[in-house]
Amino acid sequence: MSEITAWMAQIVKENPEMATIISYGKTYENRTIRLLKIGLKTAEKKKAIWMDCGIHAREWIAPAFCQYFVRQILQTNKTDPDMHEMMKNMDFYITPVLNIDGYMFSWENETNRLWRKSRSPGPAGCDCYGTDLNRNFYANWGTVGVSFDCCSQTYCGQKPVSEPEAQAVTEFVEFHKNDFLCFLTIHSYGQLLLVPYGHPNITAPNYNELMEVGLGAAEVMKKVHGRHYTVGTSPDVLYPNSGSSRDWARLIGIPYSYTFELRDHKENGTHGFLLPEDQIQPACEEAYSGALHIITYAHNKFFHSDHNAAASTTMTLWLMILAIFVSGATLV
Repeated sequence: MSEITAWMAQIVKENPEMATIISYGKTYENRTIRLLKIGLKTAEKKKAIWMDCGIHAREWIAPAFCQYFVRQILQTNKTDPDMHEMMKNMDFYITPVLNIDGYMFSWENETNRLWRKSRSPGPAGCDCYGTDLNRNFYANWGTVGVSFDCCSQTYCGQKPVSEPEAQAVTEFVEFHKNDFLCFLTIHSYGQLLLVPYGHPNITAPNYNELMEVGLGAAEVMKKVHGRHYTVGTSPDVLYPNSGSSRDWARLIGIPYSYTFELRDHKENGTHGFLLPEDQIQPACEEAYSGALHIITYAHNKFFHSDHNAAASTTMTLWLMILAIFVSGATLV
């Protein structure tokens, strides 16, 4: 974690015109939760993209991806006009490690390196620690796919948003919610791209569009290294769950909300969470292409659809006027 924190500072030092660090909360063990804000500084009101990694401590490939993503967008901005336009129109808010307490515990605890949850103590009478932060958000909280046993891996907490890490995300994102076009939360493992909602009886109002964009992302990811990513709601392709940050983001109105489950494969994978070092780079490369597909779609729909519609309307009006003029009719 100290290396990641130092890396964040170095990114800002090397890119002062584009990168800043924002502290937006504290963990249970009083560590500061920070994100990198990446984008070209302009006087215009900008839209935004959210990305968080490391909400589950043992999913180590996720923080590596957030770092890879930051490096790629900064480098690509120098040569790609499309990325440069997105940097002018949007800011990227990227949290490399959200569950810092759990992440550090997974590094330091020799007997349980595959720690998943946060590190807050359980309720009175419980000797176990930690809440599953991805079951703690205010999205059909506590209804399906969770446990109220404080020793369970999917313990959802004593109430919605009981955990300071979930509170930090909720407060920051809700304050800027009208700015965000995308909410991307990065996990492992499974090679899945999950759309809202985790509750089997609830369907997102833009479900068809979410699926179409997600399937497009899976297609471009497969072209990178041949890995297949399954797209769908969690009940359809994994299991029902409630209280996820993905579902909460869609509920508060962020239109494009996705969970990435990176390598290994959920059925025939051999490494699980213990992804070998030689797979870090390819895992990040394929996920980057998928994330960029979703982000580009959201950007273009917002920034170009209105312009195209206005241009089309103007052209239609001119054609009508021309037709009236040619026919000799009188405008009234």
